[in-house]
Amino acid sequence: MIRCLAVDDEAPALLILADYIGQLPFLELVGTTTNPIEALTMVQQGQVDLVFLDIQMPKLTGLQFLKLAGNKCKVVLTTAYPEYALEGYENDVVDYLLKPISFERFFKAAQKALALLPGPVAPAPVIAPVAVAAPVSIAASPAAGHMFVKGESKNKFLRVNYADILYIEGLSNYVSIHLPAQRVVTYQTLKELAETLPQPPFLRVHKSFIVSLDKIRMVDGNTIYIQDKEIPVSDTYREQLYKLIREQ
Repeated sequence: MIRCLAVDDEAPALLILADYIGQLPFLELVGTTTNPIEALTMVQQGQVDLVFLDIQMPKLTGLQFLKLAGNKCKVVLTTAYPEYALEGYENDVVDYLLKPISFERFFKAAQKALALLPGPVAPAPVIAPVAVAAPVSIAASPAAGHMFVKGESKNKFLRVNYADILYIEGLSNYVSIHLPAQRVVTYQTLKELAETLPQPPFLRVHKSFIVSLDKIRMVDGNTIYIQDKEIPVSDTYREQLYKLIREQ
């Protein structure tokens, strides 16, 4: 896991970064702070691998932070001011994100960090705990009972068996495919994926979720339970869900 710290003097910006970090399986949020001095101390103590760092802050600017931190961590700059981009890259930052930061742009920066940092969980075959796929469409093979997800390298594909899928969660322009022992993240909208999956057993139950009916252990009102996960059912899809449950 890449240990991440978010530093910004504005609390709303920290909430967005914390949410984005929490959505990626290879990132671990170790803290958020509005105090760059506190952040620098954590870096110097070896608690952090990657810092998402605002430039315009009181007490210590992001560029001053970079010089003091040296090579003890990697840094992704986050700012509303594009004029600092050149100086940031001259200080060997991983990436430069302009606010407002979209999840898609954040994901690309995180992938750059994943390639640069030694030791974190890297994209791996399906048997590994976590696999992260590169931006690509998903090719489904209904007759064979599986689909292939493009991996992080040009000719690498990850096979995902339909029977293994617990549920699928939409993350903006990405989907997170939850399996019993891992999670596969790939660039694909939930709508596009829903059109390729066999229905049933797969059913969209919310704007952000597709579930496998075979994996549901209980439905209680507007909540589906799959293992320990609670998945909401929206009014749009509730009638279809209950119709399929009664038929089975």
